[in-house]
Amino acid sequence: MDRGTERGVPPSRGAGDGAADAPAAGRVPLAVVVVDRDGLVSHWSRGATRLFGAAKEEAIGRAATDLLPVSGALPEQDYGMYAAYDGLGPDLESSLDGGLSYPAAGRARLTVPGADRVDVLWWAYPLVGPGPERLLVLAADAGGLHRDPDLDERGAAVERIAPAFALHTDFPGADALAHRLPEILPSMSVGESARIVAQILELGYPVLEFSQNDRVPVTPDWGVPRRAERRARRERAARAAAQGLPLPRDEPDEGEDLEYVAVRERLEFLNEVSGRIGTSLDLSQTIVEVSKAVVPRFTDVAGTYLREQVVAGEGFPDGVPDTTTMWHRVALEHTDEPGRWDDVVPVGEAMPFPAHTPFFQCMTTGEPVLVPRISEQMGHAIASQFEKRDIRPLITGRSMLVVPLKARNVVLGFMILLRHPERVEFNDMDRVTGAELAARAGLVLDNARMYTFQESVAETLQDSMLPHIPPRMAGCDIATRYLPGTLLGRIGGDWFDSVKLPGARTALVVGDVMGHGLNSAAMMGQLRTAVQTMAALDLPPAQLLRNLDDLAQRLGDTYLATCLYAVYDPIASELHLANAGHIPPVIVRAADGRSELLDLPTGAPIGVGGVPFEAVRVRVAPGDRLLMCTDGLVEVRGEDIGVGLATLTESAAHPAASMDDACDAIIRALNPRGGRKDDVALLMARLGGIEPDDVAEWRISLDPAEVGRARAVVREQLHDWGLGKLADGAELLVSELVTNAVQHSHSRPVELRLVREDTLLCEVDDDDHELPNLLSAGPADEHGRGLRVVSTLAREWGASRTKAGKTVWFELTLPRR
Repeated sequence: MDRGTERGVPPSRGAGDGAADAPAAGRVPLAVVVVDRDGLVSHWSRGATRLFGAAKEEAIGRAATDLLPVSGALPEQDYGMYAAYDGLGPDLESSLDGGLSYPAAGRARLTVPGADRVDVLWWAYPLVGPGPERLLVLAADAGGLHRDPDLDERGAAVERIAPAFALHTDFPGADALAHRLPEILPSMSVGESARIVAQILELGYPVLEFSQNDRVPVTPDWGVPRRAERRARRERAARAAAQGLPLPRDEPDEGEDLEYVAVRERLEFLNEVSGRIGTSLDLSQTIVEVSKAVVPRFTDVAGTYLREQVVAGEGFPDGVPDTTTMWHRVALEHTDEPGRWDDVVPVGEAMPFPAHTPFFQCMTTGEPVLVPRISEQMGHAIASQFEKRDIRPLITGRSMLVVPLKARNVVLGFMILLRHPERVEFNDMDRVTGAELAARAGLVLDNARMYTFQESVAETLQDSMLPHIPPRMAGCDIATRYLPGTLLGRIGGDWFDSVKLPGARTALVVGDVMGHGLNSAAMMGQLRTAVQTMAALDLPPAQLLRNLDDLAQRLGDTYLATCLYAVYDPIASELHLANAGHIPPVIVRAADGRSELLDLPTGAPIGVGGVPFEAVRVRVAPGDRLLMCTDGLVEVRGEDIGVGLATLTESAAHPAASMDDACDAIIRALNPRGGRKDDVALLMARLGGIEPDDVAEWRISLDPAEVGRARAVVREQLHDWGLGKLADGAELLVSELVTNAVQHSHSRPVELRLVREDTLLCEVDDDDHELPNLLSAGPADEHGRGLRVVSTLAREWGASRTKAGKTVWFELTLPRR
């Protein structure tokens, strides 16, 4: 680049560099210096060589304080309070020594060997991270602002100075810093920084951008001169007025510019913060966004506290907080060295606050509380709440602003904002800014809280509607998964279920109500209850779906549902299935590991009405696996469902250590295919079967004398199985059931069956359709005590109708081996 570009404004590069659409703006080269944690220079740019007069070779590895001028008096009449030092000033010296942990900036004059005195603007940014870099120093020759002839002709007063640098600047961390311009640069909006970054990428070297809309010098404190500077300006203005002289050229009238600049910059900050918070309805993420939005630009420490009900995702907190209200510390952001606050005030701690604290005043009045400086007495009072942890070194001497987080006139929480003792105190304008910031943050947090509460309600509702299926049923192991749709909310109409049936059989069902939301979930709950009721009646699969379709039409014609119903008989090694518009199940054969979709009559969805349903029987072998799911697992918008079914079939065949692992592997195989948009219900059953040696059956003729034979064969069989401890109880219960069956049967012999599985199951079948009732027998009653004995001694018992009559059964717990 030529000398004119180095010392003044780079040549125009067209619309891409912003020159065409911002004619009142310019750029000058920027010196970039990086200081490591030992105070030595680790990066020294060409701009630094030009500005400070030292070559890169002699600068790298030297102490930064030897190279960057930081002291020396300068006549105040030349530059006033802005340049009280011939050097970069005491703030930079403190930054170089590690005394400041927040951004600092200033303006001063330099005496460079072999050159004229140079008017310099500088910025210092502490670097936090695992690398060796500790401080980034940016500096520029402010004279470049006055050597632009276009600016001189217009007599433009330049205000804002915005430093930036190219992505390929050759020091570690430059890329990350370039992307974080909105966070680290003062008076910089997100949109403005994005435009400057785009220009830097094209220019390819560190630059300093300025415009005539802001006033220099820029300081970290919102571009508003510090108190001493304002006081000096007022004194000079008063002297000039007393002598009848006009204000100095570089002195804006106090009422003309300073307040306007301060208010405008605060509005820009609030708008920027509003754009950075509330990007998610996740409460935890929103809390982090609020904390990061104010540090370090507005404050050096930000601690966020929320009421217990808000953190728990419960309803809106009632009443005014008091000294018993528990406040959870949910976030802590700071610019101090890492870990300094973690042990003393850990995130997640809950505590009340006594009435004498400023925190209690803020949360009860709902108004900000400003403490210009925390005195030793106040620091001791606050520290007393932390028991053995001494918080005084962290807070004493700092300026504090406590702002309430409110929504609908209720205090949800508050933020404690602290500034370092070296930084300018919070003032009344900061109080107003903090209140507005807290108001916006409170609304965002309340939105997230309500969403979290609604999610919790929806999740509770969904959990209450889905069954908690035992992992083991007669002759089969079961594993299930339910995943809510990622885009459509947390409740829907997908469900699965299993129902114990007579004869050691198990009904397995998966269904899907079309649509989503509360209405679909309510419809699902009704259909699931109906399926359980009809399954307990031992209706055949096709008849059950027929009845379910009739019920759906009586409930209304708004919703449709698909349903797959299967009955597994572990003794006959058979599946009996019927389908109502659902995707087919997958069967994985244990013999060869082959998997296939079962070819079933599809049928129409539940609710269509007037259509037949067909059932088929499928032979299975011990160890085969049955997989049933809803279409949310295999269906992707814009893609043939056959692709998903093929993936499902293939993934189901992969071996796994457990049923749970197998379910997880299937979900992983199918979920990357564009992401889930709908609910997923998945049920897998490993069909273990029951061995013939574990089943014993007898036919009992309708003769009361046969009851004794029934007792004898049961006792003998239990001894053969090694279950002699159960013989007395089982004999008594069998006697009661067989006696009732013999008395009420019409013509067909009574059938008695014992099944040894996880429990001892006893079933008695007869041809009487009247189900027995549990009665309360009086002292003189001759009947009604048999089922009372069964109910008292059995682990479980029940009765259901069959095609030929009824089955009454009971279970006994097997003794521990």
